[in-house]
Amino acid sequence: QVQLVESGGGLVQPGGSLSLSCTAAGTSFSVSVNGMGWYRQAPGKQRELVAFIARFGSTNYADSVKGRFTISRDNAKNTVYLQMNSLKPEDTAVYYCNIVPVPQLNWGQGTQVTVSS
Repeated sequence: QVQLVESGGGLVQPGGSLSLSCTAAGTSFSVSVNGMGWYRQAPGKQRELVAFIARFGSTNYADSVKGRFTISRDNAKNTVYLQMNSLKPEDTAVYYCNIVPVPQLNWGQGTQVTVSS
């Protein structure tokens, strides 16, 4: 059983930054051999993929976050990160991590990001 634990969210003013972490705990699961993505779900909207890092390290971003968000991972810590800069109110959502392209793992509790003045 793999457990995904997201953290690092909070309340930030527009233009601010946050760094999210996602640690995968469980036997025989490694973020280094799986494509991992950050998803988000805003109130009343469907969950969407905003960034992913492929097995061999290439990254991809949704147009809405390109140039502002950076995904990375630390294989030794079995952790995936999302650095979010120049945050906008429309980035407000609960952020989750999971496998890409199909999020097959049980969802974690997510971490709330609120961008507001």
